[in-house]
Amino acid sequence: MDELSVNLAMLARDRAIERTLHRYCRGIDRMLPETVRSCFHDGAIDDHGDGPRDRDEFIAWVFPLLATYESTMHLIANVMIDAHDDVALAESYGIAHHRGLEGEPFEPRRNLITGFRFVDRFEQRGGRWAIAHRVATTEWSRIDDPADRWPLPDTIRRGTRDETDPLHWLVPEVTTR
Repeated sequence: MDELSVNLAMLARDRAIERTLHRYCRGIDRMLPETVRSCFHDGAIDDHGDGPRDRDEFIAWVFPLLATYESTMHLIANVMIDAHDDVALAESYGIAHHRGLEGEPFEPRRNLITGFRFVDRFEQRGGRWAIAHRVATTEWSRIDDPADRWPLPDTIRRGTRDETDPLHWLVPEVTTR
C-alpha cells in the first residue's frame, strides 16, 4: 500500500472513531439509548468507576440516572488515537455539565461540572469501528451553584431531551441515530 493510501485509511479510521465518540455524547445528552448502544460492540464493557458493566447493563444503568437531571452536556476534546490493525486505543478528555431538575431542591451531586477522560479500546469488526471496552476516569469536579447562574430569559430557545429538540425536526430527512 502506498503512503497516500495508508494516510487516507488512517484518516478514515480516526474520523470513524471520533464520530463514534461524538455520537455517544449526543445520545447521552439527548436521551437516545439506541444511539449510545450503537457506539459499542456486542459484549462491550463500560466501567464508569463503580465497576464494569456490559453494554446493555450500562444502558439500563445510565438512562435512569440521566433522567434525574434537567440537562447534561458532554464536550469531548484532545482525542488521541493509536492503532494497530483492527484495534485502537482512544484517549479523550472531556467536560460534562449536569443540571438538576427544575423546581427540585438544590443537590450538589445533581448540579456539577466534571472533567473526565474516556480511555477506550476500539475494535473494527465487520468494517465498523466501535467501543469494545471503556474506562472512564474523573479528573476533577466542582459544584455548579444555581445562585451563580445567569437566568435565561423565556425568549431563548433551550435544548430539550425529546423530539421537540431541533435535532429531530430541522432536517427530518437525516436520522439522528
